[in-house]
Amino acid sequence: MLKIRLSRAWKKNSPFFRLVLTEHAAAAKHWYKEVLGFFNPLTKEFKVNDLEKIKKYISNWAQFSEKVEKLMKVNNIAL
Repeated sequence: MLKIRLSRAWKKNSPFFRLVLTEHAAAAKHWYKEVLGFFNPLTKEFKVNDLEKIKKYISNWAQFSEKVEKLMKVNNIAL
C-alpha cells in the first residue's frame, strides 16, 4: 500500500519536511518514490507541487498519513 507522508530533511535544529510518496513499510527518509511538496514548521508554510499527481495517487489506492491529512485540511487544499 502506498502512503503520502512527511519525511524529515535538512539538518539538526532546522526542521523541514518533504511530502513524499512511499511504500507504507519502507523508511520515508530514503526509500520514497516521489517528492510531492514540502512543509516548514517554523514558518508554517505548506506547499503541494502538483495537486493533480496527488489526486491520481489517491484514486489509485494511496492514503494520507494522519499528519498530512490534517495539514491538507488546515490549509484548505481539497481533493
